[in-house]
Amino acid sequence: MDVKIEPSWKERLSGEFDKEYFMQLTEFVKAEYAHTRVYPRANLIFNAFAHCPFEKVKVVLLGQDPYHEPGQAHGLCFSVEEGTPFPHSLVNIFQEIMADVGKPVPASGDLTRWADQGVLLLNATLTVRAHTAGSHQKKGWETFTDAVINRLNAERSHIVYLLWGSYAQRKGEYIDTRRNLVLKSAHPSPLSAYRGFFGNRHFSRTNDYLIASGQTPIDW
Repeated sequence: MDVKIEPSWKERLSGEFDKEYFMQLTEFVKAEYAHTRVYPRANLIFNAFAHCPFEKVKVVLLGQDPYHEPGQAHGLCFSVEEGTPFPHSLVNIFQEIMADVGKPVPASGDLTRWADQGVLLLNATLTVRAHTAGSHQKKGWETFTDAVINRLNAERSHIVYLLWGSYAQRKGEYIDTRRNLVLKSAHPSPLSAYRGFFGNRHFSRTNDYLIASGQTPIDW
């Protein structure tokens, strides 16, 4: 199956594309795009990989579902397209960055600038039906994104994994903590941000680890 994904990822994930689950997933997603509104746009499904080749990954931020309202999802978890108001979780992320590293809240919620520096902004599920959170869960995407994490875990070291909330923590529970830094906290959503997201200092702790392992820190 010819999947349009960044070449370094295509090489490492090629074994997934001919598996039964992925072929069924592909048929489901094609049918959804044909008959209803789905986010992100089809050409942006694998956007996280396009901006962050396999060998360039320094940080993995795990999300759950794409945003499901207009102008939001564009294939990078927690990120919104230029000019779109910030969702509450993103507001809280920027507040923690400001408190942690002193960087002011930016004008844009487009996190492509992070992805281009080596932050893989990976949702567990890569598509969603408009206005319907979770509508493409348990269709196969989770198996595919597990394969992404497993491949990184097998071949790469000194990556920082940011696991916010119980869902991300379960998904990342097999990451080798001897060779990588795994940072866990509450999710930045308004429901949980005050229960451990604020004050987690994950952004400075990420950069401290990157510098200590001879890598360039992220300009958050």
